[in-house]
Amino acid sequence: MTESLRQRNEAFLRRLNRLPIEPNPALMKQAEERAASVQNRIADAITDFAGSMWFVYIHIVWFGLWIGLGAEKYPYGLLTMIVSLEAIFLSTFVMISQNRADAKRQVVANLQWRTVQEEDSQNEQLLQLSKQILELTQEIHSFAKGQPGSDR
Repeated sequence: MTESLRQRNEAFLRRLNRLPIEPNPALMKQAEERAASVQNRIADAITDFAGSMWFVYIHIVWFGLWIGLGAEKYPYGLLTMIVSLEAIFLSTFVMISQNRADAKRQVVANLQWRTVQEEDSQNEQLLQLSKQILELTQEIHSFAKGQPGSDR
């Protein structure tokens, strides 16, 4: 096995180990709800592409060809305007992506809060049962002390 192939396999295994074994059902439901909207699917596709290396490569080629083939003369006014408009839209998509991440965090936080509340209720029940067991144990001890033939 070549060194680069081994490194790629190791990198893949490191990424694979970071994935959750079973997806969070609350996040799966939130993703399904998000996918129901055409606008969300479009925004997700754009942010996925804009956050990829393909996006970078395309822009390197585009800028290189624009400047190299002399599509316009320096100071590249049209290119500057196009890139500025693109930056405005991309910053909007970054905010959309952050909102999506915030929504996921909120779903997880809500689920964790419900879990904490359920555990608190269960703990209260366990405390009540423990108190009842203690009271019954004390009654049994006091009853056993009062019986004839008890050693205590």
